[in-house]
Amino acid sequence: MITFSVLISVYQKEKAEFFRLALDSIWEQQTLRPSEIVLVCDGPLTPELNKVIDQFSLKAPLKVLRFEKNRGLGGALAEGLQFCSHELVARMDSDDISVSDRFEKQVKFMMEHPEISICGTDIAEFAETKDKVCSYRRLPSNPNEILNFARRRNPLNHMTVIFRKSEVMGAGNYRDFHGYEDYYLWIRMLKNGASIGNIPENLVYARIGNNMHSRRRGLRLFNQELKLLRELVRIEFLSSGDYYKNLLFRAFPRLFPVWGIKLVYRILHR
Repeated sequence: MITFSVLISVYQKEKAEFFRLALDSIWEQQTLRPSEIVLVCDGPLTPELNKVIDQFSLKAPLKVLRFEKNRGLGGALAEGLQFCSHELVARMDSDDISVSDRFEKQVKFMMEHPEISICGTDIAEFAETKDKVCSYRRLPSNPNEILNFARRRNPLNHMTVIFRKSEVMGAGNYRDFHGYEDYYLWIRMLKNGASIGNIPENLVYARIGNNMHSRRRGLRLFNQELKLLRELVRIEFLSSGDYYKNLLFRAFPRLFPVWGIKLVYRILHR
C-alpha cells in the first residue's frame, strides 16, 4: 500500500473559497488520495476558514495543528512536518489547485527514482480562474541542470513538491527565512548530497493575484535577497562570482518599478 502525507499551512488572510477549492483538489479530485493531510493553522483563523476545515474533516483524514500566534511559513511547516506520519510528504498551498493526477504521477516518480530526494513540477499561474492561465513557470528536470540552476534561482516550485521526510529533517527541516524558507531548505539539502528532480508537466495551478509584480519588489525584499545571498556564500554554495551575478540580476531588480520587474521576469522565464 502506498502511503504519503500532504502538508499545508493556512493563516487568517486566506479566502475561504480559495481554501476550499485547494482542499478539494487534493482529496475529492485526486486519482491517488493521500493517507493523511496535516494542516497547520498558523495563528487564529476567521470563522469562514474554520467552517471549511470542519466540513473537510468530515470526509478526509485530516490532522489539524493550531498555533495561538502566527509563526510564519517556515515555523509552521517545520512544526507540521514533525506531525507527518509517512516518509513521502507532498506540499500544497492553501489557495492553489492540484491537477487530478498530480499525486499519482509524483508518487510513481519517487518510487521509480529512489535516488531522488525531492520532486517538483511545473506550474500554470492564474489570477482569476484556472481556465485563464496568464503565465507558466517551467524548470529544468535533469538533476545536474537543476544543481546549476539553483545557483541562480529557486529550482523548485514549492507548492508542487513531494519529498522524503528523513532527508528534509537531515538537512535541518524548514527554518525561518522569510520569503525563502523553501529555497534555503533545498540548498541545504543539495549541500547534503540530495538529488532534485522535476516532472516537466503543469501539475499545479498557482494563484498569483493581480498584484504579483508589486509584491515582488521593495526595499524589504531587496534586503532579504542580500541576506539570502550572503548566507549561501557563507555555507559555500555560492562563489563570490555567483554572489555578484545574483546581486545584479536578482537583488537589484527588487528596487525597480513594477514595469522593470515585469521585464526582468519576462526575460528570466524565457
